[in-house]
Amino acid sequence: MSSQPAPSPTAPPSLTEVETHGVERIPDADRTATPFDLFRLAFGGANTFSTCVLGAFPILFGLSFWQGLAATLLGVVVGALILCPMAVFGPANGTNNAVSSSAHLGVHGRVVGSFLSLLTAVAFFSLSVWSSGDALVGGAHRLFGLSRGDLSYVVAYALFAGLVLAVCVYGFRFMLFVNKVAVASATALFLLGAVAFAGDFDPSYAGSFTDPVASDAGMFWPSFIGSALIVLSNPVSFGAFLGDWSRYIPATVPRRRVIGAAFLSQIATLLPFVFGLATASVIASKAPDYVDPAAPDYVGGLLAISPGWYFLPVCLLALIGGMSTGTTALYGTGLDFSSVFPRLSRVQATVLVGVVSIGFIFVGRFALDLVQSISTFATVIITCTTPWMVVMMLGFLVRRGWYDPEALQVFNRRQRGGRYWFTHGWNWRGMTAWWVAAVIGVLFTNIPGQFVGPLGDLANGVDVSLPLSLAVAAVLYLALLWLFPEPRAAYGPGGARLVRTIETPVEPITGPGAPAADQSPRPVL
Repeated sequence: MSSQPAPSPTAPPSLTEVETHGVERIPDADRTATPFDLFRLAFGGANTFSTCVLGAFPILFGLSFWQGLAATLLGVVVGALILCPMAVFGPANGTNNAVSSSAHLGVHGRVVGSFLSLLTAVAFFSLSVWSSGDALVGGAHRLFGLSRGDLSYVVAYALFAGLVLAVCVYGFRFMLFVNKVAVASATALFLLGAVAFAGDFDPSYAGSFTDPVASDAGMFWPSFIGSALIVLSNPVSFGAFLGDWSRYIPATVPRRRVIGAAFLSQIATLLPFVFGLATASVIASKAPDYVDPAAPDYVGGLLAISPGWYFLPVCLLALIGGMSTGTTALYGTGLDFSSVFPRLSRVQATVLVGVVSIGFIFVGRFALDLVQSISTFATVIITCTTPWMVVMMLGFLVRRGWYDPEALQVFNRRQRGGRYWFTHGWNWRGMTAWWVAAVIGVLFTNIPGQFVGPLGDLANGVDVSLPLSLAVAAVLYLALLWLFPEPRAAYGPGGARLVRTIETPVEPITGPGAPAADQSPRPVL
Protein backbone atom coordinates (compact mmCIF):
# COMPACT_ATOMS: atom_id res chain seq x y z
CA MET A 1 0.00 0.00 0.00
CA SER A 2 1.33 3.39 -0.94
CA SER A 3 2.22 5.75 1.89
CA GLN A 4 1.48 8.82 -0.23
CA PRO A 5 -1.58 10.73 0.93
CA ALA A 6 -4.55 11.08 -1.39
CA PRO A 7 -4.74 14.43 -3.19
CA SER A 8 -6.81 17.02 -1.38
CA PRO A 9 -9.83 18.28 -3.30
CA THR A 10 -9.44 21.81 -4.58
CA ALA A 11 -12.07 24.46 -3.99
CA PRO A 12 -14.84 24.34 -6.61
CA PRO A 13 -14.60 27.08 -9.26
CA SER A 14 -17.04 29.98 -9.15
CA LEU A 15 -20.29 29.88 -11.10
CA THR A 16 -19.11 32.50 -13.57
CA GLU A 17 -15.82 30.76 -14.30
CA VAL A 18 -16.02 29.02 -17.68
CA GLU A 19 -15.36 25.28 -17.33
CA THR A 20 -12.07 24.24 -18.95
CA HIS A 21 -12.29 20.46 -18.59
CA GLY A 22 -13.18 18.53 -21.72
CA VAL A 23 -13.33 14.75 -22.00
CA GLU A 24 -9.83 14.16 -20.66
CA ARG A 25 -9.80 12.36 -17.33
CA ILE A 26 -10.83 14.78 -14.56
CA PRO A 27 -8.01 15.03 -11.98
CA ASP A 28 -8.88 13.46 -8.65
CA ALA A 29 -8.46 16.78 -6.85
CA ASP A 30 -11.14 18.42 -9.05
CA ARG A 31 -13.76 15.70 -8.57
CA THR A 32 -15.85 17.27 -5.81
CA ALA A 33 -19.41 16.38 -6.87
CA THR A 34 -21.64 14.03 -4.87
CA PRO A 35 -24.32 11.46 -5.76
CA PHE A 36 -26.89 14.03 -4.63
CA ASP A 37 -25.54 16.43 -7.26
CA LEU A 38 -26.08 13.67 -9.83
CA PHE A 39 -29.64 13.24 -8.55
CA ARG A 40 -30.36 16.95 -8.90
CA LEU A 41 -28.98 17.13 -12.43
CA ALA A 42 -30.78 14.02 -13.68
CA PHE A 43 -34.05 14.85 -11.93
CA GLY A 44 -33.84 18.54 -12.78
CA GLY A 45 -33.30 17.68 -16.44
CA ALA A 46 -36.61 15.79 -16.47
CA ASN A 47 -38.67 17.73 -13.91
CA THR A 48 -39.86 19.97 -16.70
CA PHE A 49 -42.66 21.01 -18.98
CA SER A 50 -41.40 18.81 -21.82
CA THR A 51 -41.79 15.74 -19.58
CA CYS A 52 -45.42 16.76 -19.04
CA VAL A 53 -45.85 16.71 -22.82
CA LEU A 54 -44.56 13.12 -22.90
CA GLY A 55 -46.82 12.29 -19.96
CA ALA A 56 -49.85 13.36 -21.99
CA PHE A 57 -49.32 10.71 -24.68
CA PRO A 58 -51.25 7.90 -22.93
CA ILE A 59 -54.36 10.11 -23.15
CA LEU A 60 -53.57 10.97 -26.78
CA PHE A 61 -53.38 7.22 -27.49
CA GLY A 62 -56.87 6.71 -26.04
CA LEU A 63 -56.05 5.25 -22.61
CA SER A 64 -58.04 6.04 -19.51
CA PHE A 65 -56.38 7.83 -16.62
CA TRP A 66 -55.76 4.61 -14.67
CA GLN A 67 -54.57 2.76 -17.77
CA GLY A 68 -52.28 5.67 -18.56
CA LEU A 69 -50.99 5.71 -14.99
CA ALA A 70 -50.12 2.01 -15.22
CA ALA A 71 -48.29 2.60 -18.53
CA THR A 72 -46.45 5.56 -17.00
CA LEU A 73 -45.36 3.58 -13.93
CA LEU A 74 -44.16 0.74 -16.16
CA GLY A 75 -42.19 3.09 -18.41
CA VAL A 76 -40.56 5.07 -15.60
CA VAL A 77 -39.56 2.07 -13.47
CA VAL A 78 -38.22 -0.04 -16.35
CA GLY A 79 -36.45 2.99 -17.82
CA ALA A 80 -34.85 3.81 -14.46
CA LEU A 81 -33.63 0.22 -14.08
CA ILE A 82 -32.10 0.28 -17.57
CA LEU A 83 -30.52 3.68 -17.01
CA CYS A 84 -29.02 3.57 -13.52
CA PRO A 85 -26.01 1.27 -14.18
CA MET A 86 -24.78 3.79 -16.77
CA ALA A 87 -23.86 6.13 -13.89
CA VAL A 88 -20.84 4.04 -12.83
CA PHE A 89 -18.61 4.85 -15.82
CA GLY A 90 -18.10 8.51 -14.92
CA PRO A 91 -16.63 7.94 -11.43
CA ALA A 92 -14.61 4.94 -12.67
CA ASN A 93 -12.94 6.72 -15.58
CA GLY A 94 -13.33 10.43 -14.89
CA THR A 95 -14.66 11.01 -18.40
CA ASN A 96 -17.95 10.81 -20.28
CA ASN A 97 -19.69 7.61 -21.36
CA ALA A 98 -18.87 7.90 -25.05
CA VAL A 99 -15.14 7.93 -24.26
CA SER A 100 -15.60 5.01 -21.83
CA SER A 101 -17.28 3.04 -24.63
CA SER A 102 -13.87 2.84 -26.35
CA ALA A 103 -13.19 -0.18 -24.14
CA HIS A 104 -16.09 -2.11 -25.69
CA LEU A 105 -16.57 -0.68 -29.18
CA GLY A 106 -12.98 0.22 -29.91
CA VAL A 107 -11.03 3.46 -30.08
CA HIS A 108 -12.88 4.48 -33.25
CA GLY A 109 -16.14 2.70 -32.42
CA ARG A 110 -16.72 5.13 -29.58
CA VAL A 111 -18.09 7.61 -32.16
CA VAL A 112 -21.33 5.57 -32.04
CA GLY A 113 -22.00 6.94 -28.56
CA SER A 114 -21.18 10.45 -29.73
CA PHE A 115 -23.60 10.16 -32.65
CA LEU A 116 -26.40 8.78 -30.47
CA SER A 117 -25.93 11.50 -27.86
CA LEU A 118 -26.04 14.16 -30.58
CA LEU A 119 -29.37 12.88 -31.93
CA THR A 120 -30.83 12.53 -28.44
CA ALA A 121 -29.73 16.02 -27.44
CA VAL A 122 -31.21 17.61 -30.56
CA ALA A 123 -34.52 15.79 -29.99
CA PHE A 124 -34.93 16.70 -26.32
CA PHE A 125 -33.43 20.18 -26.62
CA SER A 126 -35.92 20.86 -29.41
CA LEU A 127 -38.78 19.44 -27.35
CA SER A 128 -37.87 21.65 -24.40
CA VAL A 129 -37.61 24.81 -26.52
CA TRP A 130 -40.82 24.10 -28.44
CA SER A 131 -42.92 23.27 -25.40
CA SER A 132 -41.51 26.03 -23.19
CA GLY A 133 -41.66 28.64 -25.95
CA ASP A 134 -45.26 27.75 -26.76
CA ALA A 135 -46.20 28.01 -23.08
CA LEU A 136 -44.50 31.38 -22.69
CA VAL A 137 -46.20 32.84 -25.77
CA GLY A 138 -49.56 31.34 -24.84
CA GLY A 139 -49.33 32.60 -21.26
CA ALA A 140 -48.28 36.07 -22.39
CA HIS A 141 -51.20 36.08 -24.82
CA ARG A 142 -53.67 35.31 -22.04
CA LEU A 143 -52.06 37.72 -19.55
CA PHE A 144 -51.07 40.67 -21.71
CA GLY A 145 -52.75 40.11 -25.08
CA LEU A 146 -49.47 39.35 -26.87
CA SER A 147 -49.99 38.31 -30.48
CA ARG A 148 -49.57 34.57 -31.13
CA GLY A 149 -48.11 35.14 -34.58
CA ASP A 150 -44.94 33.57 -35.93
CA LEU A 151 -42.81 36.54 -34.84
CA SER A 152 -43.74 36.01 -31.18
CA TYR A 153 -42.74 32.36 -31.38
CA VAL A 154 -39.48 33.20 -33.18
CA VAL A 155 -38.50 35.67 -30.46
CA ALA A 156 -39.50 33.28 -27.65
CA TYR A 157 -37.58 30.35 -29.16
CA ALA A 158 -34.49 32.47 -29.87
CA LEU A 159 -34.35 34.03 -26.40
CA PHE A 160 -34.95 30.73 -24.66
CA ALA A 161 -32.42 28.81 -26.75
CA GLY A 162 -29.87 31.58 -26.24
CA LEU A 163 -30.25 31.40 -22.45
CA VAL A 164 -29.76 27.63 -22.52
CA LEU A 165 -26.68 27.96 -24.71
CA ALA A 166 -25.16 30.55 -22.37
CA VAL A 167 -25.53 28.25 -19.34
CA CYS A 168 -23.95 25.37 -21.26
CA VAL A 169 -20.98 27.53 -22.27
CA TYR A 170 -20.23 28.36 -18.63
CA GLY A 171 -20.27 24.64 -17.91
CA PHE A 172 -20.88 22.10 -15.17
CA ARG A 173 -21.00 24.32 -12.08
CA PHE A 174 -23.37 26.86 -13.61
CA MET A 175 -25.57 24.03 -14.90
CA LEU A 176 -25.59 22.46 -11.43
CA PHE A 177 -26.68 25.79 -9.93
CA VAL A 178 -29.52 26.12 -12.47
CA ASN A 179 -30.71 22.62 -11.62
CA LYS A 180 -30.55 23.29 -7.88
CA VAL A 181 -32.99 26.14 -8.44
CA ALA A 182 -35.06 24.21 -10.98
CA VAL A 183 -35.62 21.13 -8.84
CA ALA A 184 -37.13 23.07 -5.94
CA SER A 185 -39.03 25.70 -7.90
CA ALA A 186 -40.46 23.38 -10.58
CA THR A 187 -41.57 20.92 -7.91
CA ALA A 188 -43.36 23.71 -6.05
CA LEU A 189 -45.05 24.89 -9.26
CA PHE A 190 -46.21 21.36 -10.11
CA LEU A 191 -47.70 20.98 -6.63
CA LEU A 192 -49.37 24.38 -7.05
CA GLY A 193 -50.79 23.07 -10.33
CA ALA A 194 -52.32 20.13 -8.47
CA VAL A 195 -54.29 22.69 -6.49
CA ALA A 196 -55.21 24.62 -9.65
CA PHE A 197 -56.72 21.59 -11.42
CA ALA A 198 -58.01 19.62 -8.43
CA GLY A 199 -61.59 20.76 -8.99
CA ASP A 200 -61.64 19.67 -12.65
CA PHE A 201 -59.68 16.44 -12.37
CA ASP A 202 -61.70 13.23 -12.55
CA PRO A 203 -59.70 10.00 -12.13
CA SER A 204 -62.58 8.07 -13.71
CA TYR A 205 -61.81 9.49 -17.17
CA ALA A 206 -62.56 6.45 -19.34
CA GLY A 207 -60.56 6.94 -22.53
CA SER A 208 -61.40 4.98 -25.68
CA PHE A 209 -61.05 1.36 -24.49
CA THR A 210 -63.98 0.86 -22.16
CA ASP A 211 -65.77 -1.90 -24.08
CA PRO A 212 -63.77 -5.16 -24.39
CA VAL A 213 -65.83 -6.23 -27.41
CA ALA A 214 -65.63 -2.89 -29.22
CA SER A 215 -64.18 -2.85 -32.69
CA ASP A 216 -61.15 -0.87 -31.53
CA ALA A 217 -60.45 -3.02 -28.46
CA GLY A 218 -57.64 -4.73 -30.33
CA MET A 219 -55.73 -1.43 -30.26
CA PHE A 220 -55.54 -1.35 -26.45
CA TRP A 221 -52.28 -3.26 -26.02
CA PRO A 222 -50.50 -1.49 -28.88
CA SER A 223 -51.59 1.82 -27.35
CA PHE A 224 -50.59 0.75 -23.83
CA ILE A 225 -47.15 -0.52 -24.84
CA GLY A 226 -46.60 2.46 -27.15
CA SER A 227 -47.40 4.84 -24.27
CA ALA A 228 -45.04 3.01 -21.92
CA LEU A 229 -42.24 3.16 -24.49
CA ILE A 230 -42.65 6.92 -24.99
CA VAL A 231 -42.48 7.40 -21.21
CA LEU A 232 -39.49 5.04 -21.04
CA SER A 233 -37.69 7.09 -23.68
CA ASN A 234 -37.24 9.89 -21.17
CA PRO A 235 -35.09 8.07 -18.57
CA VAL A 236 -33.22 6.06 -21.20
CA SER A 237 -32.37 9.29 -23.04
CA PHE A 238 -30.00 10.14 -20.18
CA GLY A 239 -27.89 7.02 -20.81
CA ALA A 240 -25.35 8.77 -23.00
CA PHE A 241 -25.21 11.80 -20.69
CA LEU A 242 -24.88 10.40 -17.14
CA GLY A 243 -21.11 10.21 -17.42
CA ASP A 244 -20.98 13.93 -18.27
CA TRP A 245 -22.08 14.68 -14.71
CA SER A 246 -20.94 11.65 -12.73
CA ARG A 247 -17.33 12.11 -13.94
CA TYR A 248 -17.01 14.79 -11.25
CA ILE A 249 -17.84 12.22 -8.53
CA PRO A 250 -14.71 10.69 -6.89
CA ALA A 251 -13.95 7.08 -7.79
CA THR A 252 -13.93 6.24 -4.07
CA VAL A 253 -17.68 6.85 -3.70
CA PRO A 254 -19.49 3.47 -3.40
CA ARG A 255 -21.07 2.45 -6.68
CA ARG A 256 -24.39 1.60 -5.02
CA ARG A 257 -24.79 5.24 -4.02
CA VAL A 258 -24.12 6.49 -7.54
CA ILE A 259 -26.48 3.90 -9.07
CA GLY A 260 -29.11 4.65 -6.43
CA ALA A 261 -28.95 8.39 -7.15
CA ALA A 262 -29.52 7.77 -10.86
CA PHE A 263 -32.42 5.39 -10.17
CA LEU A 264 -34.18 7.67 -7.68
CA SER A 265 -33.78 10.68 -9.96
CA GLN A 266 -35.98 8.95 -12.53
CA ILE A 267 -38.53 7.66 -10.02
CA ALA A 268 -38.93 11.27 -8.92
CA THR A 269 -39.96 12.21 -12.47
CA LEU A 270 -43.33 10.61 -11.78
CA LEU A 271 -44.25 14.11 -10.56
CA PRO A 272 -44.15 15.81 -14.01
CA PHE A 273 -45.31 12.64 -15.79
CA VAL A 274 -48.43 12.30 -13.64
CA PHE A 275 -49.04 16.05 -13.87
CA GLY A 276 -49.04 15.75 -17.67
CA LEU A 277 -51.25 12.67 -17.57
CA ALA A 278 -53.79 14.17 -15.16
CA THR A 279 -54.03 17.53 -16.92
CA ALA A 280 -54.33 15.79 -20.33
CA SER A 281 -57.33 13.87 -19.00
CA VAL A 282 -58.87 17.17 -17.91
CA ILE A 283 -58.17 18.66 -21.35
CA ALA A 284 -59.75 15.60 -23.01
CA SER A 285 -62.90 16.14 -20.94
CA LYS A 286 -63.19 19.93 -21.19
CA ALA A 287 -61.40 20.86 -24.43
CA PRO A 288 -61.11 17.64 -26.50
CA ASP A 289 -60.03 19.44 -29.67
CA TYR A 290 -56.62 20.04 -28.09
CA VAL A 291 -55.93 16.30 -27.68
CA ASP A 292 -57.00 15.25 -31.15
CA PRO A 293 -54.29 12.70 -32.15
CA ALA A 294 -54.24 14.21 -35.65
CA ALA A 295 -53.24 17.65 -34.31
CA PRO A 296 -52.44 17.53 -30.57
CA ASP A 297 -51.72 20.76 -28.71
CA TYR A 298 -51.13 19.93 -25.06
CA VAL A 299 -49.70 23.34 -24.22
CA GLY A 300 -52.63 25.17 -25.76
CA GLY A 301 -55.08 22.86 -24.01
CA LEU A 302 -53.40 23.38 -20.64
CA LEU A 303 -53.65 27.14 -20.99
CA ALA A 304 -57.27 26.81 -22.11
CA ILE A 305 -58.30 24.97 -18.93
CA SER A 306 -56.05 26.84 -16.48
CA PRO A 307 -57.56 29.29 -14.00
CA GLY A 308 -56.37 32.83 -14.60
CA TRP A 309 -54.18 32.92 -11.52
CA TYR A 310 -52.14 29.94 -12.78
CA PHE A 311 -51.08 31.56 -16.08
CA LEU A 312 -48.00 33.16 -14.53
CA PRO A 313 -46.92 29.93 -12.76
CA VAL A 314 -47.28 28.11 -16.10
CA CYS A 315 -44.91 30.61 -17.71
CA LEU A 316 -42.44 30.25 -14.84
CA LEU A 317 -42.66 26.47 -15.06
CA ALA A 318 -41.99 26.60 -18.79
CA LEU A 319 -38.99 28.90 -18.32
CA ILE A 320 -37.37 27.12 -15.37
CA GLY A 321 -38.08 23.58 -16.47
CA GLY A 322 -37.12 24.18 -20.08
CA MET A 323 -33.80 25.68 -18.99
CA SER A 324 -33.08 22.53 -17.01
CA THR A 325 -33.92 20.11 -19.83
CA GLY A 326 -32.16 22.16 -22.47
CA THR A 327 -28.93 22.53 -20.51
CA THR A 328 -28.63 18.86 -19.56
CA ALA A 329 -29.18 17.82 -23.19
CA LEU A 330 -26.96 20.41 -24.88
CA TYR A 331 -24.06 20.45 -22.40
CA GLY A 332 -23.18 16.78 -22.82
CA THR A 333 -23.32 16.88 -26.60
CA GLY A 334 -21.05 19.91 -26.80
CA LEU A 335 -18.64 18.18 -24.44
CA ASP A 336 -18.59 15.00 -26.50
CA PHE A 337 -18.41 16.81 -29.84
CA SER A 338 -15.16 18.42 -28.68
CA SER A 339 -13.67 14.94 -28.29
CA VAL A 340 -14.68 13.87 -31.80
CA PHE A 341 -13.09 17.06 -33.21
CA PRO A 342 -10.22 17.80 -30.80
CA ARG A 343 -9.37 21.06 -32.55
CA LEU A 344 -12.54 22.47 -31.02
CA SER A 345 -12.55 23.36 -27.34
CA ARG A 346 -15.53 22.42 -25.19
CA VAL A 347 -16.87 25.97 -25.48
CA GLN A 348 -16.43 26.11 -29.26
CA ALA A 349 -18.04 22.70 -29.73
CA THR A 350 -20.95 23.66 -27.47
CA VAL A 351 -21.60 26.84 -29.44
CA LEU A 352 -21.42 24.97 -32.75
CA VAL A 353 -23.81 22.21 -31.66
CA GLY A 354 -26.10 24.79 -30.08
CA VAL A 355 -26.32 26.86 -33.27
CA VAL A 356 -27.05 23.76 -35.35
CA SER A 357 -29.72 22.64 -32.87
CA ILE A 358 -31.35 26.07 -32.88
CA GLY A 359 -31.46 25.93 -36.67
CA PHE A 360 -33.16 22.53 -36.44
CA ILE A 361 -35.69 23.98 -34.00
CA PHE A 362 -36.76 26.73 -36.40
CA VAL A 363 -36.85 24.50 -39.47
CA GLY A 364 -38.79 21.83 -37.62
CA ARG A 365 -41.28 24.28 -36.14
CA PHE A 366 -41.99 26.48 -39.13
CA ALA A 367 -41.06 24.49 -42.25
CA LEU A 368 -41.20 20.72 -41.78
CA ASP A 369 -43.90 20.35 -39.12
CA LEU A 370 -41.71 18.01 -37.06
CA VAL A 371 -43.21 18.96 -33.70
CA GLN A 372 -45.90 16.28 -33.92
CA SER A 373 -43.28 13.66 -34.86
CA ILE A 374 -41.02 14.25 -31.86
CA SER A 375 -42.36 11.19 -30.02
CA THR A 376 -41.54 8.99 -33.00
CA PHE A 377 -38.07 10.50 -33.28
CA ALA A 378 -37.42 10.00 -29.56
CA THR A 379 -38.67 6.41 -29.55
CA VAL A 380 -36.56 5.39 -32.55
CA ILE A 381 -33.48 7.02 -31.02
CA ILE A 382 -34.04 5.13 -27.78
CA THR A 383 -34.48 1.88 -29.70
CA CYS A 384 -30.99 2.48 -31.13
CA THR A 385 -29.44 3.76 -27.89
CA THR A 386 -30.58 0.96 -25.57
CA PRO A 387 -28.51 -1.81 -27.29
CA TRP A 388 -25.47 0.46 -26.98
CA MET A 389 -26.17 0.74 -23.25
CA VAL A 390 -26.50 -3.06 -22.99
CA VAL A 391 -23.06 -3.51 -24.58
CA MET A 392 -21.61 -0.96 -22.16
CA MET A 393 -23.15 -2.54 -19.05
CA LEU A 394 -22.26 -6.12 -19.99
CA GLY A 395 -18.78 -4.92 -20.92
CA PHE A 396 -18.44 -3.39 -17.45
CA LEU A 397 -19.54 -6.71 -15.95
CA VAL A 398 -17.13 -8.93 -17.87
CA ARG A 399 -14.24 -6.46 -17.29
CA ARG A 400 -15.00 -6.42 -13.52
CA GLY A 401 -15.21 -2.63 -13.73
CA TRP A 402 -11.52 -2.25 -14.68
CA TYR A 403 -10.40 0.26 -17.32
CA ASP A 404 -7.14 1.71 -18.59
CA PRO A 405 -7.49 5.53 -18.47
CA GLU A 406 -4.63 6.12 -20.92
CA ALA A 407 -6.00 3.71 -23.54
CA LEU A 408 -9.45 5.32 -23.30
CA GLN A 409 -7.99 8.66 -24.39
CA VAL A 410 -6.23 7.38 -27.53
CA PHE A 411 -8.87 8.71 -29.94
CA ASN A 412 -9.07 12.13 -28.27
CA ARG A 413 -5.29 12.54 -28.46
CA ARG A 414 -5.13 11.39 -32.09
CA GLN A 415 -2.95 8.44 -31.13
CA ARG A 416 -3.17 4.79 -32.13
CA GLY A 417 -2.70 1.46 -30.38
CA GLY A 418 -3.30 0.48 -26.78
CA ARG A 419 -5.49 -2.10 -25.08
CA TYR A 420 -8.63 -0.95 -26.88
CA TRP A 421 -7.25 -0.71 -30.41
CA PHE A 422 -8.57 -4.20 -31.32
CA THR A 423 -8.94 -4.28 -35.15
CA HIS A 424 -7.72 -0.96 -36.57
CA GLY A 425 -9.52 0.85 -33.76
CA TRP A 426 -12.80 -1.08 -34.03
CA ASN A 427 -14.07 -3.83 -31.74
CA TRP A 428 -16.34 -5.64 -34.18
CA ARG A 429 -17.87 -7.76 -31.39
CA GLY A 430 -19.49 -4.82 -29.61
CA MET A 431 -20.21 -3.01 -32.86
CA THR A 432 -21.99 -6.03 -34.34
CA ALA A 433 -24.10 -6.62 -31.23
CA TRP A 434 -25.11 -2.96 -31.26
CA TRP A 435 -26.08 -2.49 -34.90
CA VAL A 436 -27.83 -5.84 -35.29
CA ALA A 437 -29.96 -5.22 -32.18
CA ALA A 438 -30.67 -1.62 -33.22
CA VAL A 439 -31.79 -2.62 -36.72
CA ILE A 440 -34.04 -5.36 -35.34
CA GLY A 441 -35.52 -2.89 -32.87
CA VAL A 442 -36.36 -0.35 -35.59
CA LEU A 443 -37.85 -3.08 -37.81
CA PHE A 444 -40.22 -4.15 -35.02
CA THR A 445 -41.18 -0.63 -33.86
CA ASN A 446 -44.92 0.03 -33.81
CA ILE A 447 -46.08 3.44 -32.59
CA PRO A 448 -49.85 3.67 -33.19
CA GLY A 449 -50.71 6.21 -35.85
CA GLN A 450 -47.12 7.46 -36.21
CA PHE A 451 -44.48 4.91 -37.23
CA VAL A 452 -44.70 1.20 -37.96
CA GLY A 453 -41.56 -0.69 -38.95
CA PRO A 454 -41.62 -3.33 -41.72
CA LEU A 455 -42.03 -6.07 -39.09
CA GLY A 456 -44.03 -3.98 -36.63
CA ASP A 457 -47.30 -5.88 -37.13
CA LEU A 458 -45.90 -9.37 -36.49
CA ALA A 459 -46.81 -9.17 -32.79
CA ASN A 460 -50.48 -8.26 -33.43
CA GLY A 461 -49.68 -4.57 -33.41
CA VAL A 462 -47.82 -4.63 -30.07
CA ASP A 463 -44.49 -2.80 -30.06
CA VAL A 464 -41.88 -5.38 -29.03
CA SER A 465 -38.93 -3.38 -30.35
CA LEU A 466 -37.34 -2.56 -27.00
CA PRO A 467 -37.44 -5.97 -25.28
CA LEU A 468 -36.35 -7.59 -28.53
CA SER A 469 -33.40 -5.25 -29.06
CA LEU A 470 -32.39 -5.63 -25.40
CA ALA A 471 -32.40 -9.42 -25.63
CA VAL A 472 -30.62 -9.55 -28.98
CA ALA A 473 -27.88 -7.17 -27.83
CA ALA A 474 -27.26 -9.10 -24.60
CA VAL A 475 -27.25 -12.59 -26.11
CA LEU A 476 -25.30 -11.67 -29.23
CA TYR A 477 -22.63 -9.68 -27.40
CA LEU A 478 -21.91 -12.38 -24.83
CA ALA A 479 -21.93 -15.04 -27.56
CA LEU A 480 -19.43 -13.10 -29.65
CA LEU A 481 -17.18 -12.54 -26.63
CA TRP A 482 -17.21 -16.28 -25.94
CA LEU A 483 -16.77 -17.45 -29.53
CA PHE A 484 -14.23 -14.78 -30.49
CA PRO A 485 -12.33 -13.93 -27.28
CA GLU A 486 -10.84 -10.50 -26.76
CA PRO A 487 -7.15 -10.01 -25.86
CA ARG A 488 -6.33 -10.73 -22.23
CA ALA A 489 -4.70 -7.31 -21.98
CA ALA A 490 -8.11 -5.62 -22.34
CA TYR A 491 -9.02 -7.00 -18.91
CA GLY A 492 -7.64 -6.02 -15.55
CA PRO A 493 -5.62 -7.91 -12.95
CA GLY A 494 -8.67 -9.96 -11.98
CA GLY A 495 -9.14 -11.31 -15.49
CA ALA A 496 -12.42 -11.83 -17.33
CA ARG A 497 -15.80 -12.75 -15.89
CA LEU A 498 -18.17 -15.10 -17.81
CA VAL A 499 -16.13 -15.00 -21.04
CA ARG A 500 -12.85 -16.33 -22.40
CA THR A 501 -9.76 -14.36 -23.38
CA ILE A 502 -6.72 -15.00 -25.55
CA GLU A 503 -3.09 -13.97 -25.23
CA THR A 504 -2.51 -11.50 -28.04
CA PRO A 505 0.18 -8.83 -28.28
CA VAL A 506 -1.15 -5.31 -27.82
CA GLU A 507 -0.01 -2.61 -30.22
CA PRO A 508 1.77 0.05 -28.17
CA ILE A 509 0.29 3.53 -28.00
CA THR A 510 2.00 5.81 -30.46
CA GLY A 511 1.46 9.40 -31.40
CA PRO A 512 1.46 12.77 -29.60
CA GLY A 513 2.12 12.39 -25.88
CA ALA A 514 2.27 8.58 -25.97
CA PRO A 515 3.54 6.96 -22.76
CA ALA A 516 6.89 5.18 -22.72
CA ALA A 517 6.80 1.56 -23.81
CA ASP A 518 7.46 0.27 -20.30
CA GLN A 519 4.90 2.52 -18.59
CA SER A 520 2.12 0.61 -16.86
CA PRO A 521 -1.18 2.54 -16.86
CA ARG A 522 -2.82 3.04 -13.52
CA PRO A 523 -5.97 0.92 -13.24
CA VAL A 524 -9.22 2.45 -12.07
CA LEU A 525 -11.06 -0.03 -9.86
